[in-house]
Amino acid sequence: MSENTAVKKIIGKTFREIADAIKTGNFGERIKVGITTLGSEHGTENIIKGAQIAAKDADNFDIVLIGPKVDTCLEIVEANTEDEMYKRMEELLDSGYIQACVTMHYNFPIGVSTVGRVVTPGFGKEIFLATTTGTSSAHRTEAMVKNALYGIITAKAMGTPEPTVGILNLDGARQVERALKELSANGYKINFAESIRADGGAVMRGNDLLSGTADIMVNDTLTGNIMMKVFSSFTTGGSYEALGYGYGPGVGEDYDRIILILSRASGSPVVANAIKYAAKVAQGKLTEVAKEEFIKAKKAKLDEILKGLSKDTKKAKADDEEVAAPPKEVVTGTVSGIDIMDLEDAVKALWKESIYAESGMGCTGPIVLVNEQKVEKATSVLAKAGFVAKQGDVC
Repeated sequence: MSENTAVKKIIGKTFREIADAIKTGNFGERIKVGITTLGSEHGTENIIKGAQIAAKDADNFDIVLIGPKVDTCLEIVEANTEDEMYKRMEELLDSGYIQACVTMHYNFPIGVSTVGRVVTPGFGKEIFLATTTGTSSAHRTEAMVKNALYGIITAKAMGTPEPTVGILNLDGARQVERALKELSANGYKINFAESIRADGGAVMRGNDLLSGTADIMVNDTLTGNIMMKVFSSFTTGGSYEALGYGYGPGVGEDYDRIILILSRASGSPVVANAIKYAAKVAQGKLTEVAKEEFIKAKKAKLDEILKGLSKDTKKAKADDEEVAAPPKEVVTGTVSGIDIMDLEDAVKALWKESIYAESGMGCTGPIVLVNEQKVEKATSVLAKAGFVAKQGDVC
């Protein structure tokens, strides 16, 4: 190699690093991203290959392998068992030697769950699935509200300042929608996505999931885990995850490690993408963003809203007495936006107000059927009781 060629390469690398620093806002030292190499169903070679792919584009970060010694130009911190590997990973993170790490089969504490990142097949759009592993809360609906916050935190760390949020149409979705709208009305701004289906709304269908309607799709963790596997391996038959960025970073209140999860079935392309994902959230200061977002959310009464979601709290407020149905009427009017778990309680709430009602299931989810002339009054009663969003709430 001539001296001029060597100089040109150095200059070119320098300019790339400057351009990347301007883009990411990271003008400090290069960061280090770790990846553990034991545990893959496709062997250690699969992980090493993914790391080497990522290293080709790693102008602003270095990769540290944590596992058995292998023949590679990448840095290795040696560990010969999975227990030793996880111990070394945590030591490297806590000491600050690495700023983030990608691993498999890691146990997060309750309150921490991961935000996955996939490419939707409809329009090739990247979206965040909140969440995909871990447990945000033992209470499912409360967990989904937290999952929305975790998705927002991750999207902001990735450089999207105002991500749109959609809620997958699952049991509890309407309760989650009401809680998030209340949080937004209290001052924690949430940008709700609008479904591509004709009736719109922030509650998303499978169509929206495929097309990537929302930047963040909120779901329970088990559903998110299944969706990650489907999106990642639908072209391979399921045994090899070839697409996407993995199951993402663990996010939670006061959680100060940046640990991203891969499936044991993740192939080398996903390994490479997960390492890049880790570098990006580390450069975006994920843990600092989380602290800031939790402060803002708590100012908007997050804790009070979460307490109100507890089923035990609702039962304590409800009367235990039997409620008799008013005289039967023709019920062709509908009130939607009620969670399936609250449907029968909503019917009884109307009976108490002498409004005859029946429960039903429409194409968009659970509905309460009332006389057409009483729809407005019934909606008002249900809104006051907290079964549907209050009139005037904005999506």
